[in-house]
Amino acid sequence: MVRLYRTVEVEETPMLKNLNLPSRTLAIAVAASAAVSALGAAPAEAKTCFTKAGVGNALTESLAQFQVDAMLLQATDWSIYFTYISGNGTPGYTFGKRTYKCAAQSVGWQCHGQAQLCKLD
Repeated sequence: MVRLYRTVEVEETPMLKNLNLPSRTLAIAVAASAAVSALGAAPAEAKTCFTKAGVGNALTESLAQFQVDAMLLQATDWSIYFTYISGNGTPGYTFGKRTYKCAAQSVGWQCHGQAQLCKLD
């Protein structure tokens, strides 16, 4: 357990003025502890989100977009990549809306894409 100590300026209130110094310190410590506990509580659907980008090349535009999706997932977590390509979604993650910029090449297509992924905690 790590304990951090920090000096905090507290406005004198009638309640705190009536307390002696040890009781006032205890009241401030209890209030700070309650604030930290309230901030530490996370909702059941807490998410950690991040944006990834990648490039895909293929013979068709749709396959190049699929290559981008595969690259984004490989860069995130190999286990969800294998689940995704087998047609079973992305368990434990939300795979947000993807954006692509595609252009025809001399042979096939190249797409640059990005997406926001969120890991469900």
